[in-house]
Amino acid sequence: MTDLDGLLAGLPSWSTDPADLARAGVDRSGAIPDGLPLAVVYATGTDDVVRTVSYAAAHGVPVVPRGAGSGVSGGALAGSGTIVLDLSRLNRIVEIRPDDAIAVVEPGVITADLDRAAAEHGLRYAPDPASAAFSTIGGNIATNAGGLRCVKYGVTRDSVLALDVVTGDGRLLRTGRTTLKGVTGYDLTSLVVGSEGTLGVVVGATVKLLPIPLATATATAYFPDARTAVEAVTSLRRTGLRPSTLEFLDHATLTAIDDAQGGDLGTRGRAFLLVQTDGYGAEDEMAAVVEVLKATATVVETSGDAAAADRLLATRRQALPSIERLGRVLIEDVVVPTTRLADAVAGIERIVRDTGVRIFTFAHAGDGNLHPIVLVEDDGPPVGGAVDALFALALDLGGTLTGEHGVGVLKRDWLTAELGGTSLDLQQRIKAVFDPAGVLNPGKAITDR
Repeated sequence: MTDLDGLLAGLPSWSTDPADLARAGVDRSGAIPDGLPLAVVYATGTDDVVRTVSYAAAHGVPVVPRGAGSGVSGGALAGSGTIVLDLSRLNRIVEIRPDDAIAVVEPGVITADLDRAAAEHGLRYAPDPASAAFSTIGGNIATNAGGLRCVKYGVTRDSVLALDVVTGDGRLLRTGRTTLKGVTGYDLTSLVVGSEGTLGVVVGATVKLLPIPLATATATAYFPDARTAVEAVTSLRRTGLRPSTLEFLDHATLTAIDDAQGGDLGTRGRAFLLVQTDGYGAEDEMAAVVEVLKATATVVETSGDAAAADRLLATRRQALPSIERLGRVLIEDVVVPTTRLADAVAGIERIVRDTGVRIFTFAHAGDGNLHPIVLVEDDGPPVGGAVDALFALALDLGGTLTGEHGVGVLKRDWLTAELGGTSLDLQQRIKAVFDPAGVLNPGKAITDR
């Protein structure tokens, strides 16, 4: 008998098997928890979540909400003395209301599955994280995930209208509304989005859908160096053009893709941009984009054909898997003002020269969100100094520590440097209102244990 018997006896699905606990205690961050959790509860309905959180609050047992475990900041790490609350079986698309252009979903729905279901009605779910094929809506909400289309359509928060949330004392909270406008009361929906499971456990979401664009045009461009490529991004912004996708890859990343896929991207240039336009004027807008790119690019390729466009998009999507073939990586996520993007790329190159650490950089260039991927080599230099230098660089340029991956456990040491003591204190007080017993994902994000 264990202390959890009173909880587990009333739940339909759970495990204390060490193999299940080991799988449930880690995420994609590569960080290692301090031991195995006590149990993993596989929620099959809202009642399971309410029961688990209520029990945890009454007995002071930490609860770690979990979706697909695709997070890279350690937000789903669960160590000794914790209960993992696995939400992946809450995976129903409850309804799609095409005329209202909304969907009601459970948190375990895979992001790409929602997009495909919406497509049957001529609609789409706009947020498009690179992990869309396996990440869940609940996880996207927890970190306010972005993606390739966020430069035009915004991040997850911009698509969430309402949430059903179990707070830290086991109460069921409904935030937001199903209308497109509404300002009654505080915006608790936006507060919960990006809170990394520290304020409540999301058990349902109402999200906006958008019409599938009538046309999409795609271009790729290669440049002689990284600065020239990111300066082309600034030039595009000055023209008033509004691409739906604007992605950057540096030469190290292009070479990693070549090594993994057998290509020759790295011979075409030292930096790469992927640009998409969509809507009624997609082709005309792309023609204007190409004129800007041609001024400094060495190679520009365009396509209005869906299959060819998918091949061009594949270059960007192959970036992280190709780098991960080289060994363990730290997937960083910083944002700078778009006008400082060139300075950020130059700063990362300087860090590589100064430390000898291999860093591969790709970015959602349209909104200044960089992903420097730090390779951890057994026989290479220590990476801690390089990672600290990345964070310092982002803050020095007027940026932020994370744009879409969250703080988790990996960036907590830098919180005060960005937020300041007053902001951090107020946020921890908000946490205490939602979670008075302090059991929801402690030690993550802004929590103080």
